[in-house]
Amino acid sequence: MNFTKSLLVLSIGVAMVGCGSDSNDAPLTCDTAESCTKFTVLHTNDNHGRFWENSKGEYGMAARKTLIDSIRAEVTANGGETILLSGGDINTGVPESDMQDAVPDFVGMNLLQYDAMALGNHEFDNSLDVLKMQEELADFPMLAANIYVKDGDTVTEERLFDPYKVFTINGLKVAVIGLTTKDTAKLVNPDNVATVHFGDPQVEIRKAIDEINANEKVDLIFATTHMGHYVNGLHGSEAPGDVLLARSLEEGQLDAIIGGHSQNPVCMEGNEYADFKPGDDCKPDQQNGTYIMQAHEWGKYVGRADFEFYGGELHLAKYDLVPVNLKEKDENGDYQFIESEIKPDPTVKSILYPYQQQGQELLDVIISNTDGKLEGERGVVRAEQTNLGHLLGEAYRTYELVNADFGVMNSGGVRASIEAGDVAYRDVLTVQPFGNFVTKATMTGAEVKDYLDVVATKTAGSGAYAQLDNISLTVDCDLSDVTIRDINNKGFDLAETYTFSVISFSAAGGDDYPVIDVESTQLTDAFVLREFFAANPQITAADYAPEPGKLIYMSNGQEVKGCPAS
Repeated sequence: MNFTKSLLVLSIGVAMVGCGSDSNDAPLTCDTAESCTKFTVLHTNDNHGRFWENSKGEYGMAARKTLIDSIRAEVTANGGETILLSGGDINTGVPESDMQDAVPDFVGMNLLQYDAMALGNHEFDNSLDVLKMQEELADFPMLAANIYVKDGDTVTEERLFDPYKVFTINGLKVAVIGLTTKDTAKLVNPDNVATVHFGDPQVEIRKAIDEINANEKVDLIFATTHMGHYVNGLHGSEAPGDVLLARSLEEGQLDAIIGGHSQNPVCMEGNEYADFKPGDDCKPDQQNGTYIMQAHEWGKYVGRADFEFYGGELHLAKYDLVPVNLKEKDENGDYQFIESEIKPDPTVKSILYPYQQQGQELLDVIISNTDGKLEGERGVVRAEQTNLGHLLGEAYRTYELVNADFGVMNSGGVRASIEAGDVAYRDVLTVQPFGNFVTKATMTGAEVKDYLDVVATKTAGSGAYAQLDNISLTVDCDLSDVTIRDINNKGFDLAETYTFSVISFSAAGGDDYPVIDVESTQLTDAFVLREFFAANPQITAADYAPEPGKLIYMSNGQEVKGCPAS
């Protein structure tokens, strides 16, 4: 369902007398108010290293610059001013950026003239000295009211970043508070945040508002956050997000939230998400008088909120998620622009090009070596247990943010072999090209059995066939039943608790796996696999070969390599 792009709010009260109307009942508008200030908030979030356009020519900072400059010119011509905010997570996602500590992304943000950003959890994927370098590189403030310096177990009163910044936008004083999900401490390497405390945003925003009111005279208070938008505040295993933040305050204390983290286009139809597609109208959420906005991810869109301030109140005149060179297939299967092509800004493109080239060169830097072939050929890995399938399970289950008992990997997610010899990051990307997140599931033994009754009996030859690492079991293909003998050298008990690694595609029901609740590292499979190879510079292929007798598949009384099609 599309929404009319007109004034979403005309007035929240009765019209004032003497505002150019001959009716006392006429609503107050920007045209009839004694004074009306127009300004526009532009926003993006969850850039995740996408400083360069993708292989189809979609998004990228150069095209984003052209779009933003055109909006700025339009707004200025109509008597308004703009501010450009980011909901955080600049780091982690694309190898060309990851291997350069997101320097090209911050250079690009400077060129696009961002005014402020929230700290995302992925800003802490690197050590604090890298984050400090990024902060010094940025021509704009990183804001975080709830991040404090920690001395041992003692949380100090010193914030790691400024809690807010006050901007003058077309004569209005607008305070912007930064907030970061308190889940960050468990989403990153603990060593990176050993001296950092992430406070409760619902508590810390009140402190920040009190500080603003004590020290500044402002017209409006906004928040730029990295906490996530969840319909009706139902955040599941995630920390509370923007909806509950807005509801935790008194109405009128916070005017708008420019968010990130959940990486969804916040376009509402009633109390649910609209079936939003590029080019559709978008109605942002509003909770407790607070507008809540988020622009999906990767710079695919620029959020544009045209505000009007009159009668002492903030009104949203128009809101759009403007696609940045997004494409869709036509009837011939060729990709075409959904809206008019945005020509990339030549200056931005020329400045960022050397970073893209350097990133390509870094993809070929040797990170490990294997003394034998790691088998990932489609016809093999989908039909039997292989050394590469088990290496993937080992890499994901032993990753420091997972540390699970066993590993589950759908063989359809294994896209190539790695030949004997040197291993580069480019090889990793050929094996795991999809960018699924590595996740961790926790279940009782009884739940694990029920899960594997489904997963371990998937047909051999299909992409659903499961590579299973660090577990001993017998699979009765005819009865779709597993007998688990051991998990991680702990034996097996239906009442005990076990953990396993699984990629987000499978956890969400891909390949018809059961949909399960997981904790996500929010790190891609390729990223984690690269870390594993870097930590193991010499791979002995035989170490990952399936152990005879550990995984036994039975069908019609005969041992097979996997369950046959029925």
